[in-house]
Amino acid sequence: MLTAIIVEDMKDAMALLKSDIETHHPDIKIINTAQSVVEAAKVLRKVQPDILFLDIMLGDGTGFDVLEIFPELQSKIIFVTASDEFAIKAFKFAAIDYVLKPYAHNELADAIERAKQQIQPNKERLTILKDTLTAPEKKPDKISLHTLDKIIIVNLEDIVRCESDSNNTMFHLQDGKKVFVTKTLKYFADLLKPTGFLRIHQSHLVNLQYISAFIKTDGGYLMLKNGENVPVSVRKKAEVIEILDQMHR
Repeated sequence: MLTAIIVEDMKDAMALLKSDIETHHPDIKIINTAQSVVEAAKVLRKVQPDILFLDIMLGDGTGFDVLEIFPELQSKIIFVTASDEFAIKAFKFAAIDYVLKPYAHNELADAIERAKQQIQPNKERLTILKDTLTAPEKKPDKISLHTLDKIIIVNLEDIVRCESDSNNTMFHLQDGKKVFVTKTLKYFADLLKPTGFLRIHQSHLVNLQYISAFIKTDGGYLMLKNGENVPVSVRKKAEVIEILDQMHR
């Protein structure tokens, strides 16, 4: 039997989550609940659960305030957030799992299963999440990347390009290192486009700051500052030329 505490400031959401856990997850016992940072602090000082369901936005602060009060917290955390595009982007940049309100039963079940298996996100990943959530208008400067055996944190400015490898992605860094990540290139193209990356080909995503020149011959390709050449697809040529023109105005 696993123990759980729910920190959630919306009564309807709290009731829905409690009901779902009690109905579909009999191996989890809810030992307490809280609706604010202050309440959560009082509850967690008495007992720390196996799983902490932690809402990001609380009436008197945020879930991060709870974590700062308990820096040595050993509970597996399932973050809870409203369906907000900025919040979802923040979780993706930090490579931290989350569940959306309103809860879908299968998504909650998946989150619980992952929580049972996960290693706690470290302080740097939580900082990426917090910074991206609290300043959605500011471009993130770091991203957490899930490799096969670990999670590494990379500065966006150190990523030269990304290359599709079947349903996976190879990150090429400016120091020559490569990072293999088990997510599609489309996933990263959508995530990184607002931060200065451009999908120039079905298989290639490039950091605009590393483009040296666009060569129109041989089908069209980009020369990068590290000496690499990357092909540009026919349907992307016009967009590439337009963006490069804008950069040099």
